[in-house]
Formats: sequence, C-alpha cells, structure tokens
Amino acid sequence: MSNKKRRKRGRSSFTIILLILAVSSFWAYNTLVEKPQEDRILQYKPLITNELLKYKMDQFTPLLMAIMYQESKGKGNDPMQASESAGKQRNEINSPEKSIQQGVFHFHQMYLYGGKKKVDLDTIIQAYNMGPGYIDFVAEHGLKHTEALAKAYSELQVKKSPSTYKCGGNLGNFRYPYCFGDYTYTKKVKDSIPVVTKIMEKSMEI
Repeated sequence: MSNKKRRKRGRSSFTIILLILAVSSFWAYNTLVEKPQEDRILQYKPLITNELLKYKMDQFTPLLMAIMYQESKGKGNDPMQASESAGKQRNEINSPEKSIQQGVFHFHQMYLYGGKKKVDLDTIIQAYNMGPGYIDFVAEHGLKHTEALAKAYSELQVKKSPSTYKCGGNLGNFRYPYCFGDYTYTKKVKDSIPVVTKIMEKSMEI
C-alpha cells in the first residue's frame, strides 16, 4: 500500500473517531446534564400549581415554570429568585417552598395591578423582574410592553441610583447601561415556555 493511501485511510479513521466522540459527548450531556435539569424543574410543578390554585390562576402553571426556568433552572433554595420581591436581600429566602409561595404571590400581585392599569400580559411578566413601577410606566406609555420601554424605565431607575445599578462595573454586560433589571426578561421567559411545556409533556409520556 502506498504512503498516500495509508495517510488517506488514517485521516478517514481519525474522522470516524472524532464523530463517535462527538456523538458520545452529546449523549452524555443529555443524560447527565439535561435529565437532572428536567427533574429539577418538574419536581416543583405540583408546588407551583397548588400555589396558583389559591388564586384560581393554575392556567399560568407553564408561565410560572418558565419564570423559574429563567431565574434559576430550578437550582438553589430560592428557585423563583423571589427574595427581593419580599423586601429581603437577594437569596435570603432559603426554602424552595417559601420561594415558590413568594414568587407566585408576587406574580399574582403584579397580575392584579396590571389588570387594574389595563396593561398587557407581557408587561406583567416584565414587572416580575422590574416591579410594579414598570406597570405604572407602561400604563403611561401605550399600555403595551416593548423592550424599548423596558430600557427607558431601567435608564430612569439607574439615574435615580447610579451607584446601585451599575452592572457590577462590567461595561461588557449586555444590559449596560440599562442596569436596573433585565430589559429582555419578558422575551426570555416567553422563549422558555415551549421548553418547560416540552419537559412536562415528556414526563406524561413516561
């Protein structure tokens, strides 16, 4: 066999090995990383639904699960990242059950206030992140959420307290200079709804 043929066969074998390694890595990622993540999210579904039932809002279970997915992927003791909405320090809530109680309560409060102000659901979702002041702001600017409005509201809050809202001093932060809240929050949560819906559907197939 010529050296040229040997080199060609060697390259082909190397390519096949790389392909096998890539497939194996993908399988390992899905089984070792994604599956636990799915389990983390699913374990909280009954708690979220039960809390929503208290307010006769269980139709929002996928949305609240998407909020949790965006906030923490189900990790930690405050998976709804609800501490600050309760007037506490970040991650001060140290119980997933209490986190869900407060997170659902906070969403319910934003939903009621948003209804009173006649804003859209996207505004209410954004208010989970930015608070009721954002609802007031949108109510005065067309009643419908846009990322441009979220940026404008964030900018106002930054001007009021520039030493507090500075993205940790990281000029490379995608939010900078709109460092109050996350102006992309609504989009991220809505993009997560199909993800959590698929997770729930897969669990029902088992």
